[in-house]
Amino acid sequence: MGLYTPVLWLAALAALFAVGSVAMSSLVGPKRYNRAKLDSYECGIEPTPQPVGGGRFPVKYFITAMLFIVFDIEIVFLYPWAVYFDAMKFFGLLEMVIFIATIFVAYAYVWRRGGFEWD
Repeated sequence: MGLYTPVLWLAALAALFAVGSVAMSSLVGPKRYNRAKLDSYECGIEPTPQPVGGGRFPVKYFITAMLFIVFDIEIVFLYPWAVYFDAMKFFGLLEMVIFIATIFVAYAYVWRRGGFEWD
């Protein structure tokens, strides 16, 4: 149990900081509310009228978000590989070359289809 004591102290300190920050912001912060600030997800600017369905976003926004997630996950897999590169020897190198080649094929496909163009 002695090994977990610093972790418990850090968790308690983090919880105290979170609760204290919320309490201090409500006590010290400005209290000038109006109709625009009380609307959901607004920051004081009058909201613009939206269509009943909420409006449509171009598909390119979602494709860009998915591409970011794919390449972000690739980086997450590259970190442990880089740390244990010496221990895995040739097998690790071969597996990572296959992994990066697969990601590169997807990248080339999206590039060729025009997924990166913002016309």
